[in-house]
Amino acid sequence: MELAASVQLALRAIGRHRLRSVLTLLGITIGVAVVIVMVAIGTGAQRAIEQQVRAAGANLVTVTAGNYSPGNLDPSSGDVVDTGELAGGAGVGSSTTAHKASGSGGWSGMSVSPRVAGRGASTRLSVDDATAIAGEVAGVRAATPGVSESAVIWHGRESVFVRLQGTDASLLSMRGILMRSGRFIRAQDVSAAARVVVLTPAVAGKLFGAGTDPTGETVRIRQTTFTVAGVAARGASTGTSGPALDEVYTPYPSAQRLLGVTHLQSVSVFVDRAGDSTRIALEVTQLLRARHALEPTDPDDFTVRTQARDAITGKGVNPLLARAVAGSVVNLDEVTLAEIATSLERSSQTMTALLASVASVSLLVGGIGIMNIMLVSVAERTREIGLRMALGARGRDVLLQFLAEAVTLSLLGGLAGVVIGVLGSSGVGRLLRWSTVISPASVAVSVCVAGMIGVFFGFYPARQASQLDPIDALRFE
Repeated sequence: MELAASVQLALRAIGRHRLRSVLTLLGITIGVAVVIVMVAIGTGAQRAIEQQVRAAGANLVTVTAGNYSPGNLDPSSGDVVDTGELAGGAGVGSSTTAHKASGSGGWSGMSVSPRVAGRGASTRLSVDDATAIAGEVAGVRAATPGVSESAVIWHGRESVFVRLQGTDASLLSMRGILMRSGRFIRAQDVSAAARVVVLTPAVAGKLFGAGTDPTGETVRIRQTTFTVAGVAARGASTGTSGPALDEVYTPYPSAQRLLGVTHLQSVSVFVDRAGDSTRIALEVTQLLRARHALEPTDPDDFTVRTQARDAITGKGVNPLLARAVAGSVVNLDEVTLAEIATSLERSSQTMTALLASVASVSLLVGGIGIMNIMLVSVAERTREIGLRMALGARGRDVLLQFLAEAVTLSLLGGLAGVVIGVLGSSGVGRLLRWSTVISPASVAVSVCVAGMIGVFFGFYPARQASQLDPIDALRFE
């Protein structure tokens, strides 16, 4: 008996007892729907956490132009380098090594980039440097050029003192920026040096009034007119130091042209894995020293910082303690951010185990229901089976017929579960205001598992039917 004929017979058998069939596949439907909804909630929560981590700068290494170190050995102003591992014992640019006697504390076998006082500001950080960092340093996902300046932005008679941030399109994903209206800077805006700006809610409210969407309106900065491309839900510093002002974003070529400069003030480096930040910071230091042709005794004309060091040295920690911690703990950011990553991974594993247990119970109940109804179906159709075998049907034909019926029941339940699961995920997200992400993989796996359950739980009843003796089956009452 061909597979198509078996499926056709299965659909007829299911249609003869519609209510019983619906109740049977309801278990599979519920199981698949539960899997899709819970995976959507779990995936949405994970995406939200990842977005918050990006917004906090956990995956950032910041390069700023200039070196304002006073010239002493100050771990908080530069990166401590393992001379033996990264530079064959010479450190970055054969920099000065600080040794202290055993038991006296401090650094041993470590060095820092030369910190000679007087380097100060620098105009040597360039777009080519950002391109080289993105292309030559392993583990870097993006390197965003940055130009920053305080400015007054005007709309009619209203004005706001802001921090103008020149950046590019990658900042949107790098810092997890959400848009309240309109759009963020695009790649074509950068290549064309378009005169567009993205406002933050505070700036938009002061210039256009609270609750107003200024997308498409024009503003003026230094006698130059810009078009408002959108309003970000919140601000995100690009890592350039400066006063805590409201921010507006524009393509960095537009900011360079407005300010009359060709250099960069910062490069924000987005790393793939937070724990690699220390290694990437050191490699960026080496790369930039080589590109800027600095001699071994020359100080850096840039500053490289990682998020963990900034967190330790910035938020109410005693400066002496902060310097001691930052200088004594090797790979500080790898320790702190690796712990965050480990916690998130454990939470994800717990969620996965919970989903697996709930799904297995729901689908197990559905599979048992299918086996039960198939055994009832075999008992009801014993004479029919005997008649078909007497007319020449083989045991494997009968086996295929009942197996196809079980699989068809499971797949119908699985497809119904997909529809309910997708609708349920959207409903849960709107009702509870949770972030839900429907995973195509979870949908595909759920349907495949439903089919396998039909095979597994339908095989025994189908085998029982195929082993019936035709004579006994014909005499069955």
